[in-house]
Formats: sequence, C-alpha cells, structure tokens
Amino acid sequence: DLYGDKGNMMVLQKRCEERGISITIDTLSIGDQRDLRAYDLLFLGGGADKEQMMLIDDLLSRRENIREAMEQGTFVLLICGGYQLLGNYYKMGDETIEGLGVVNIHTERGDSRLISNIVLQSDLFPLPIVGFENHGGRTFIEDYQSLGKVLSGHGNNDKDKGEGIVYKNVIGTYLHGPLLPKNPHLCDYLLQTALNRRFGKVDLPELDDKDELAANHYIVKRFAQSE
Repeated sequence: DLYGDKGNMMVLQKRCEERGISITIDTLSIGDQRDLRAYDLLFLGGGADKEQMMLIDDLLSRRENIREAMEQGTFVLLICGGYQLLGNYYKMGDETIEGLGVVNIHTERGDSRLISNIVLQSDLFPLPIVGFENHGGRTFIEDYQSLGKVLSGHGNNDKDKGEGIVYKNVIGTYLHGPLLPKNPHLCDYLLQTALNRRFGKVDLPELDDKDELAANHYIVKRFAQSE
C-alpha cells in the first residue's frame, strides 16, 4: 500500500455508493483463509522489495485459487509490486523472487528508479490514463497487450513505450497516484466488469465527474502536451 494505493478502494466504494450500489470490501492478510472465487474484484497494490519478500510465500500458496477466480470472471487489478508478482519472476541482482506465473512476463531490477508523472493513451478509452510511477523494476510483457502507449513518462521498461498489461480480465500497471481518482473512466470499467459478472449486463449510471476529469486534463496538459 505505497503511494496512497488504498485510495483506489475508497474511490470504488464512493462511486458505488453514489449510485446506490451495495459494495463489500474485505482485507486479506497473510494467513487469512478465503476463497477468492467468491469475489468480483481482487486488488493487490504496491510494496517495496522487502514487503514483496514477506508476502510472496503466502501469495504463492493462493496461486491456484487466484487462477480459478480469474477463470470464473473475477477482475484483477495489480499495481506496481502486485503487477511485478503477476509474472514468472522478479530478478533483483543475485536474488530472484518467484512470481505467480499467471502470464508469461518477467521483471528485472534496473540501475536506477523510473520516477515521473505519466500519461498513457489506451485502446480501452478515448480519454488518456494518468498517474505517477516510481519503480526500479523493468517489466517485459513480450507479445501481450499493454494498458497503453506512453505519451509522457517511462512505462514498463523505458524502452518499448508501453505501460502495463491487459490480459483477459486482468490489468497490471505501474501507475500510482492513486490511480482511480484521476481516471473515473478506468474506475467505472472495473465496476462495470465486476457488476456484469455478478448480475449479467448492467447499465451503470453516469456521475458528475467534472472534478476528476479536471485533474486528468491538468496532468495531460502539463506533461503530455508540453513535450
């Protein structure tokens, strides 16, 4: 839970409440017993390398349950450390952390940290996605679809101009900030997918997003349009 990532859950809850939608958010700690197939949305936020080492054994013990949840339509949002652990491994010098291996991607620690406000143009939305990145890892997603093309910032590895990954009902990304307050279109995409899983096709009422969109437009104008 680095960089205010817990705020993403606060925004999901608020946008549900404003529409009269009941939402239950559970916190899963190391050793807690839960069947993840019961959930419509799973979220794993960022953490430093030390926290990843503390978490990984517990996470790996849930690997098959996570796979089963995904196969049954649970949406999975992974940010920074959570995104890195989605793949096969995270190589940190002489030490390697085994990942979930849900997709055939991997991460290697670079010589410096990639720190920047970041703007993406995604095929999922006409509106850009904005956030803040601060990561030492370089993630290589090979032939998978990225969340978006980097208009300003570094992205997955500072080389291929892609950021994040979209794979079935999974989104992985390095965007903190937190991510969802400045990207209501992405937040509603998660909610729409989760609601459709639970109830079938659901119409999601629109909200007044002028403040959220103003924040999004400010970041785009300041960083992407100035380059």
